[in-house]
Amino acid sequence: MILPIVAYGLPVLRRATDEIDADYPGLKELISNMWETMYNSNGVGLAAPQVNKSIRLFVVDTLQIFENMDEQEKEEDYPDDDGIKKVFVNAFVKELGGEPWVYNEGCLSIPKIREDIKREETVTIEYQDENFDWHEDTFSGISARVILHEYDHIEGKLFIDHLPPLKRKLLKSKLNDIQKGKVKVDYKMIFS
Repeated sequence: MILPIVAYGLPVLRRATDEIDADYPGLKELISNMWETMYNSNGVGLAAPQVNKSIRLFVVDTLQIFENMDEQEKEEDYPDDDGIKKVFVNAFVKELGGEPWVYNEGCLSIPKIREDIKREETVTIEYQDENFDWHEDTFSGISARVILHEYDHIEGKLFIDHLPPLKRKLLKSKLNDIQKGKVKVDYKMIFS
């Protein structure tokens, strides 16, 4: 089932989320719905707060980024990243590394706004999968970036928080329009 995506301005996007356990009601269905919602809205990641759930859960599929990329372009731009498709439950970042790099990011909860955001090249993260088995993995390139973007969501942060204050001020009217529902998107959203 495709879930509506929470728009900028709703409090759930600004709350640090709660850990869950295997008894969380309807978890398998929620994860399935999150995948379907993410693909329907052309996203590469989706966090539970974006579907109005204040829990430490997000999904990432960067494999689709590489599907239409030729091998040379992939090797030049993302040599250490083959893409991933994973569920992250109760994730905690252990270490950030590498040279910070800029990439033009967007967010399903903040439609029609894209900005250059600087993030670290690698992330080491401890997390559980959908079966609640623990993992500690290091990711790099675009996969690390998408993980960090979604991780911000479960910490109550948004990608625009990484912008300088003046840039955020210049976006204020666009953000207000999103908050009021004055934005056209081709997926279901919840506005304040």
